[in-house]
Amino acid sequence: MRNLDPSRARWIRTRMGLLCGVMGMALGGIVASAWRVQVQDGAEWREMAEKQRQRRLHVEPKRGTIYDRNGTPLAVSVEVPSVSVDVAEMLRAVDGQAAQDSTLRDAAARLGQALSMSADEVYAKLEPRHRFVWLKRRITGEEAAAVRDLGDARKQARPVRGLSIDGEGRRYYPARELAGPVLGFVATDGQGKDGLELSLEEDLRGRVEDVHGLRDRSGRLIFEGGGDEHALQGADVVLSIDEGIQHAAERELDAAMRTYETRGGSVVVVDPSNGDILALANVPGYNPNDYVDSAPDARRDRAVTDRFEPGSVMKPFVIAAALAAGVLRADDRIDCEHGVYRVGGVTVHDTHANDVLTPTEILARSSNIGALKIGLKLGESALHAAYRRFGFGEQTGVALPGEVAGVLRPRGRPWYDAETATASFGQGISVTALQLAMAMSALANGGRLLEPVLVKRVTDGRGATVRESGVRVRREVVPRGVARTVTEMLTAVTEPGGTAVEAAVPGFRVAGKTSTAQKVDASTGRYSTEKYTAVFAGFVPAERPRIVVAVVLDEPVIGHYGGDLAGPVFRRVAEATLRYLGVVSAVATAGSSWPETRPGGADAGAITALPAPAQPPVPSADAPAGGAPGAAVAGGVRVPDATGMPAHEAVMALTRAGLVPQIEGWGRAARQSPAAGSTVPRGSAVRVVFEPAS
Repeated sequence: MRNLDPSRARWIRTRMGLLCGVMGMALGGIVASAWRVQVQDGAEWREMAEKQRQRRLHVEPKRGTIYDRNGTPLAVSVEVPSVSVDVAEMLRAVDGQAAQDSTLRDAAARLGQALSMSADEVYAKLEPRHRFVWLKRRITGEEAAAVRDLGDARKQARPVRGLSIDGEGRRYYPARELAGPVLGFVATDGQGKDGLELSLEEDLRGRVEDVHGLRDRSGRLIFEGGGDEHALQGADVVLSIDEGIQHAAERELDAAMRTYETRGGSVVVVDPSNGDILALANVPGYNPNDYVDSAPDARRDRAVTDRFEPGSVMKPFVIAAALAAGVLRADDRIDCEHGVYRVGGVTVHDTHANDVLTPTEILARSSNIGALKIGLKLGESALHAAYRRFGFGEQTGVALPGEVAGVLRPRGRPWYDAETATASFGQGISVTALQLAMAMSALANGGRLLEPVLVKRVTDGRGATVRESGVRVRREVVPRGVARTVTEMLTAVTEPGGTAVEAAVPGFRVAGKTSTAQKVDASTGRYSTEKYTAVFAGFVPAERPRIVVAVVLDEPVIGHYGGDLAGPVFRRVAEATLRYLGVVSAVATAGSSWPETRPGGADAGAITALPAPAQPPVPSADAPAGGAPGAAVAGGVRVPDATGMPAHEAVMALTRAGLVPQIEGWGRAARQSPAAGSTVPRGSAVRVVFEPAS
């Protein structure tokens, strides 16, 4: 620069200074920006980077399995395909609004055909152009294959982009309708909505967690660590229900509903030694696999949600309480006033004109007057307390939603004399079928009221036991001797001369009680003469009870006597259950006679063989009397002639004769087998074919 003109040199130095200054300022700005990005705002930028690099997936664990007591699965979770779409990916490289709309219309038509959906329905899901939308969930294998073909460039000239098929959990019930109201169902959102699926939701659903993963340069997810899927999955539940016994109970209950045209019904089978519920059957029922097609009425677990006036089936508990209180002896004789008695301004009638009866005869003939006199002698307060001790008026604690407690008395005041009298034979109070079964179990096991067990065991995903149910005694209701005495009294109900001969199980002594309870007509507030609840509750064998069975039939149209309708259901359920459990009588039934009970003998604990009763059933004492059309003969009963009868009359005639009607066709009875007048064993089936009148 020494050879340069001084003025020019100064200009060069000025420009170099300016350039260095600008570069220095730029460098300072870069350093300041770097400091701000890396130090001042570093945490924020790092969080943004992590969000772009990582993905967090909401993982739904596999729902636990529900088993019966023998390990048979009743509710399982299976994986089924569901199809979703990324509409942005579908429209990638498609320019112009018109072209994109045309692409969506074309895809909607093709997808609708593959998924059995309308094109408009599919287009309505695509049109918002979301990055993720479910097209159809839980599709069939054929639909999944058709969708895969649509996205395969090797099979399609214009493949549909952005489709994704993922596995989703679906609840499956292998036994279909079996125990449907008890199990409940799981909705499409994975939430249990009824039955055990709802009450055990926390156990069955498992632990929901977020799983973290990284995206590689291709956008594929790489999960961090393998994790323990067993720690997340829902717990398995083992029930006390036995699939075989449940099937038998539902089969007989369904047959009774169709034969007697009942509005509904319940059967509860309980092991009285430990409170295990072996069967909890309800009709009508439903298939939880297709719950959307079922009516809410069919999904109701009637055994715990429906209360009814029990009627005469409450008499054993009144007598047990009176014996325990010392106000009644087993050999007392009570004047039943020749069938008419007035108390508290109310006149009570017996179906039959009884004079003096023992407590055993009061149960066998179901005398309302005899029962109310015992109840009045016990007193209002003691009677109410006795019912409470047997578990009425409070929930049983079973693990099912919607259980009701029943009603014992109007709130805030004691019973009047008339109310005490009617409550003694089961009017003016309400109970559930499960309460009735547990109360009868208390008599069967020697006076202990047990808590019902429906959930036996809960195990986590690794197989470790989370909790297990054992025998839980709620309270001692009556002394063992009183329970045994009442049991002996109850055997008279199913023996010749009792109201439930049809409930007798060949080879075993049965202890139980019938009821034919009138229902209150909501329109009049009075007891209906047309609507009844037919009930039988009992246990077998009487000497060493293995099962308690409570049968409730709501509003039967063909007949209404508890002994005639509920009794045969009890017998068939009890027979099937005893065979299933391997319970056999100690002595062959053929040629044997009614044995004499020998308490304290060497065989006192053995199950004694008993023959089927040979006498015809007496009319039910719980309702207006009716004649029995079948005549008893040596070795069986004579088949009545049903020819020309309509269905309800034929069923009534055969049922009262101690036979089981099998109905075919409609109209009037045209022929029957066995023929009228032939002699068959009691309990035999009679096939009746109906034809329309010409």
